[in-house]
Amino acid sequence: MVCMEKLYTLSVIIITKNEEDRIEKCLSSVKDIADEIIIVDSGSTDKTLEIAAKYTDNISSTDWPGYGIQKQRALDKAECEWVLSLDADEALTPELKQEIHNTLSNNPSESVFRLPWAVIIFGKHLRFGRSARSVRRLFRRKGAKFTNAMVHEKIQVANARVKKLKGKLIHYSIRDFEHYLYKNRTYAWLGAQKRYSEKKHGGGLLGASFRAVWVFFVSYIIKGGFLDGGVGFLVSAMYSQSAFNKYAGLWTLQRMERLNKKR
Repeated sequence: MVCMEKLYTLSVIIITKNEEDRIEKCLSSVKDIADEIIIVDSGSTDKTLEIAAKYTDNISSTDWPGYGIQKQRALDKAECEWVLSLDADEALTPELKQEIHNTLSNNPSESVFRLPWAVIIFGKHLRFGRSARSVRRLFRRKGAKFTNAMVHEKIQVANARVKKLKGKLIHYSIRDFEHYLYKNRTYAWLGAQKRYSEKKHGGGLLGASFRAVWVFFVSYIIKGGFLDGGVGFLVSAMYSQSAFNKYAGLWTLQRMERLNKKR
């Protein structure tokens, strides 16, 4: 149990849309250490906001401009010294919650903290592969800003000292295989559009094929995804598929641009 005597203030920011099956785990895991919980919703039609209202009255609804801009909108509402940015499908373990409390209570010199993911897919906690990584989620509010990326946004803090914590951030990433396919397709297409807008090349279909093979090799062999059994193989294959789709999508956008210029 986290001691309620606090020497810091913490804003928890969460963006949502139709997360009634996961949002309560997220909110209940932070209620003991959060001074404020900020929800920015983009049109939920389920019970997401009803559940969120049990934990906070700082709830706003808006359009969907992409992950980076939406998280920045939530950050702009934060008033505390420290900010913890979570997705609705994430939750702190008791160990991580205590570690965050202890760390912030000691007035750390670092301004950004990476939280190790504990990704749960089809009942399996992935300990290897590309899923076994840490993410920047805890940071000082002053000077922090999210990039404007449509997907895979990042928090930026100038000249930041960064430290990795030990406790796990549980990530209930996938509801079922249909949801997995949907996320895979959506992120691949957004990634293709992002690279197209940045005038990146990608190497055509040959480059897309090479990346697919390489991503699978890195995830399954180099990073040890094979140690996660059948789910580890599936996840590595899905990373590979996403890599191919992303660069194949980029190729199609560039091809249509060339064709339109010839007309």
